[in-house]
Amino acid sequence: MKSPRLSETANSASTKENRLHLERLVSAAAPTPAEINAGSDAVSGLTQNPKSLPPKYFYDDRGSNLFELICQLPEYYLTRTETAILQGCAGAIANLTGPCEIVELGSGSSTKTRILLDAYSQREYPLHYLPIDISPTILESSACQLLTDYPSLQIHGLVSTYELALAKIAPSPLPTRMICFLGSTLGNLNAQECDVFFSQIVGALQPGEYFLLGIDLDKSKDILEPAYDDSQGVTAAFNLNMLRHLNRRYEGNFDLAQFEHWAFYNQEECQIEMHLRSKKAQKVQLRALNLTVEFAAGETIRSEISRKFNLNTVKEELSQRGLMPVQVWTDPNQWFGLMLCQMSDVKSARK
Repeated sequence: MKSPRLSETANSASTKENRLHLERLVSAAAPTPAEINAGSDAVSGLTQNPKSLPPKYFYDDRGSNLFELICQLPEYYLTRTETAILQGCAGAIANLTGPCEIVELGSGSSTKTRILLDAYSQREYPLHYLPIDISPTILESSACQLLTDYPSLQIHGLVSTYELALAKIAPSPLPTRMICFLGSTLGNLNAQECDVFFSQIVGALQPGEYFLLGIDLDKSKDILEPAYDDSQGVTAAFNLNMLRHLNRRYEGNFDLAQFEHWAFYNQEECQIEMHLRSKKAQKVQLRALNLTVEFAAGETIRSEISRKFNLNTVKEELSQRGLMPVQVWTDPNQWFGLMLCQMSDVKSARK
């Protein structure tokens, strides 16, 4: 059973004739005790061997802006390929779902969402959008621009992690809802994390509601590796910014000049790996987490995996959970897939 609609808080904002409501589920200032406890994932990752960090630490305001730049790079095929697919199938998606609330995980600048909004608008469907992003700055700026461009649009934005937002999401004000997880973000989750994420999606959907998923498909490393190690160094800056984010959130003293970006395709695991490599032996502190971390020269922190998928395998995984594939769209090169699923009447008991 879904939780009731979130109440307005002191952090909520209302503009554009009450068509925009922004709600913070995480703090924008210094970490609260609860958030420090949430930093246990950083403690766990930095004290294990080999070291790792969850990709959520990429996305402070600066990281979100850097990722928007990455999406425009010539080497980064993912955004333009998925955008082309979406442009071709948005009308079909709108026809299949009918009027629905669009929920987007990791909304960023909401660029691709406009394609969906256009399709629903052309059919004179009511427009309700629930963007979820960890960056309050990019969430508010993109929402305000959308309200200018779509006069009938209603937005309830959540400054939040996916996990927290999915657990607290309110019932849709429209006949149905579609949760969108676009881009290649699913690939950032390992098999166990992916399992948990799909459970969260199932928990957030009522029978008959929809899940729109973007999937980066397996391909040659000659295409994959440049997409994560571009010639302009934007991806390197994005990767290193994770350390700057940790410094700010947890009173750290990472020296970014003493780490370097390293990305490669792990063919055996069918995944890109991004690492931050220590240039020398050093110690780093995160005082708010009461943590001191030692690095050997050349030791790395794995900051991201980006798994590449087989469409049939993903369809089977989703079907087992009651997320029944309705239709799948791909590009002519079979580089990327977009899958629309519908929650069946009986949710899978699998955890």
